[in-house]
Amino acid sequence: MNFSRIFKLNQQVKTIFIMALSATLLSPSAFAEDFILEGQRAAPVVGTQGMVATSHTKASEVALDVLKNGGNAIDAAVTAGFVLAVTQPRSGNIGGGGFMLISSEKTGKVVAIDYREKAPKAAYEKMFQDENGEVVKNRSRFTHLSAGVPGTVAGFALALEQYGTMSLADSLAPAIKLAEEGFIIPARFASGVKSREERLRSRPAGAKMFFKPDGSFYEAGDLFVQTDLANTLKRIAEQGTKGFYEGETANLIVADMQANDGQITLEDLKAYKASEREPIHGTYRGYDIYSMSPPSSGGAHIVQILNTLEAYPIREYGHNSAQTIHLMAEAMKHAYADRAEYLGDTDFVEVPLKGLTSKAYAAETRKAINPSIAMPSKDIKPGDAPTYESNETTHFSIADNMGNAVSNTYTINFGYGSGIVVPGAGFLLNNEMDDFSAKPGVANAYGLLGGEANKVEPEKRMLSSMSPTIVKKDGKNTIITGSPGGSRIITTTLQVLMNVIDHGMNIQSAVNAPRIHHQWLPDEIRIEQGVSDDTIKMLETMGHKVEQKSAQGAIQSIQIDDKGTMYGAGDPRRSTSLALGY
Repeated sequence: MNFSRIFKLNQQVKTIFIMALSATLLSPSAFAEDFILEGQRAAPVVGTQGMVATSHTKASEVALDVLKNGGNAIDAAVTAGFVLAVTQPRSGNIGGGGFMLISSEKTGKVVAIDYREKAPKAAYEKMFQDENGEVVKNRSRFTHLSAGVPGTVAGFALALEQYGTMSLADSLAPAIKLAEEGFIIPARFASGVKSREERLRSRPAGAKMFFKPDGSFYEAGDLFVQTDLANTLKRIAEQGTKGFYEGETANLIVADMQANDGQITLEDLKAYKASEREPIHGTYRGYDIYSMSPPSSGGAHIVQILNTLEAYPIREYGHNSAQTIHLMAEAMKHAYADRAEYLGDTDFVEVPLKGLTSKAYAAETRKAINPSIAMPSKDIKPGDAPTYESNETTHFSIADNMGNAVSNTYTINFGYGSGIVVPGAGFLLNNEMDDFSAKPGVANAYGLLGGEANKVEPEKRMLSSMSPTIVKKDGKNTIITGSPGGSRIITTTLQVLMNVIDHGMNIQSAVNAPRIHHQWLPDEIRIEQGVSDDTIKMLETMGHKVEQKSAQGAIQSIQIDDKGTMYGAGDPRRSTSLALGY
């Protein structure tokens, strides 16, 4: 059967269908429990002076105020990040870490700030295995051993010091006010706590923070006050990073560690430093793609997949046609196979980045791709190139009128991290140690395999899929994007880029459109609702296993046209997402 011919004949019909779907037909039942499609989500928000897109209304409002008052995109980003730590504790954080990309049209540079958590100095390779060498799963997820040394405070402070104009105290002021005076919680906040009730109630500090004094739930519309967190943020405002990594807050963290067989010490905290790194750079159809370098696997594999797909007439095949999805899935399989073999912290292992992201390597990959038949994942091995965060990771994108753009993704891993609140400090600990390979060759919580490159080692940063991305055209910022979603972060970000570049969608339609995912193992294409039954049947005829599942990611994006007009898109898969511009 000539699939390509069929797809070409149906191109116009499919394009009309997809554009209508992305603007009007996505329904709450198709996605996560908090998916909504408000009227404002059908078209992007427009601005000429500044644009913000975050996963929480309060963070968007505060960030836009910073821009209106003369701050730059970096100032707004740091302020938003601290506000999310107050208003969205399931993923916003000061107890976790992440990555930030900063692009300056004035200097022509794109820099990457790595504030990923580190393993404590006492960490060792087999710490999550029992005496028989078997992985003890919950040890790396819900105990004090699961926490890496937090990086968020150091990362935000570094970004502000090097590229911002505000003081750390001023950037913290809105977050301190919201923690001290409280904010009205939305439905998503209330339902999130209920979904993690057992874990959050299991320790006194969590029960105190997330439930009313009588033990009942906070409901939508209630005022939520966080006095302990306010005091922690005040110490940072007054003392800088020493207010977190030394002194009272550090003592509270370490006391909790010592009482619960954790590993983080005062020495670990004092020694933590965020780092600047060279971002991954690639090209796709005349656009410059910048994304996060290791210990993120995201940037390398976005470029790798785009390189593989660049030789195919994707626009001609059509958005979410069986041919397009087939080729995307095959390219994804090869990238995720390489991820398991090669990716890790480049401070500890040599990662063949130039090979993985080269056009020549992509050409070799294409030789293994049959345009009409799926290759079983068991037959795909890592190429001869010269883990996952949960859906509760959060991303925000910000652009100003001075040519600055920020793409930031950060997390505490699972929703509410380890579920452990530091007594007296009011914030949750991450459980990022689960993102290491607890045992090379054994899948982590989310089905991703890891190898020697990502084994546990002291002071090493664990591998991540977080992929903050900035796309430039002729030296100008044009797309700022990124997403939560664990192993699906890479493919979510990839598809928004392709939706704009290949399929000519506006940024809101690109964000709304149904997504697909393949991560090599398990050998299946995961799809959101909205991909046609006929397309699914054709994919199955080509040899794919197709599984329809819930929402993939929550990507917050900005597009800037050649006249400087900015278009913001909050992902409707998160009810609190909001893009604002002026």
